[in-house]
Amino acid sequence: MDLLEHEARDLFERHGVPVPRGVVAATPESAREAASVLGGTVVVKAQVKTGGRGKAGGVKLASTPDEAFARASAILGMDIKGHTVREVLVTEASEIAEEYYLSFLLDRAGRTFMAMASATGGVEIEEMADSITRMPASSFDAAAVFPPEVAAEVNAVASALWKVFVAEDATLVEVNPLARTKDGRVVALDGKVTLDDNASFRHSRPAGGFEGDPLEVRAAAKGLNYVKLDGTVGVIGNGAGLVMSTLDVVALAGAAPANFLDIGGGASARVMADGLDVVLSDPSVRSVFVNVFGGITACDAVADGIVQALGILGDRAGKPLVVRLDGNNAAAGHRILDEARHPLITVAQTMDDAASRAAALASTTEES
Repeated sequence: MDLLEHEARDLFERHGVPVPRGVVAATPESAREAASVLGGTVVVKAQVKTGGRGKAGGVKLASTPDEAFARASAILGMDIKGHTVREVLVTEASEIAEEYYLSFLLDRAGRTFMAMASATGGVEIEEMADSITRMPASSFDAAAVFPPEVAAEVNAVASALWKVFVAEDATLVEVNPLARTKDGRVVALDGKVTLDDNASFRHSRPAGGFEGDPLEVRAAAKGLNYVKLDGTVGVIGNGAGLVMSTLDVVALAGAAPANFLDIGGGASARVMADGLDVVLSDPSVRSVFVNVFGGITACDAVADGIVQALGILGDRAGKPLVVRLDGNNAAAGHRILDEARHPLITVAQTMDDAASRAAALASTTEES
């Protein structure tokens, strides 16, 4: 589970990582109030789970409370790479002397934990991969990477970040930029945290986890493995590998997937209805590709679930579905869909054909 910046900031502060004071605001009025409380120049930052906020105009300085109101008015409601801005974080502005990069992450290939650090950080870090030093987390030493005058302070920050990583069961904690201010402090100005969902039972977090995309929160409450993406073709499948392959074939067909949704092995009518309800609640979805390989759950049970789900949803369905069934009892599943004669259902025989049809339907629906 990826956290929003203000959620990562709160964890940092809880574990002793130095951060600027900040207040979350959901309205321009509350942004103005936050700027009044913080005083001086502030930074108004869009809260979305994607990069490139600054380049998209989602990070702005404001020297007065009224200017913070204006900045928040412009940022709230923005679309940044398919993510709608519903909150801003208003923080104290820092006078930056130098920007660095520091992170701890799970190295799955090496089955260990890794530290990544660079004496050069900021918005262009992705383009400066050669400047990043990688080392085992257990042997991290800032003196090997950072200027001597800040090594001790960076080591202290690294120690606190490691506490975040361990205590919160994270798979990634990242600070970019980690800044040395002109008054000599080392401060985490922006942070990214990814938590291990498998460890959520150990933490007293709100139902559905931290704040995030409303559809992801809604899906989590229904027990669905759903990730919001940026396209127009909704994707539902059984099994993470199959769903990931489906995303690829949709892209090869010239469309972009709107989501990842793995319904697992129990494709009952209720599970299918919940999945379709979440996917179709995304206003960007123009068509839905249901891709199922029957194994333990037979294709006829899935087909019956799809027909019943559309009956449960009624007018909320409203978008064309392309269904591809293969594997256990696929022929029986096809018969159920054919006999239903539902106007929203198109049956395809192969993944490629289904992806092409879903992409074409998404394009046609969008144009109309």
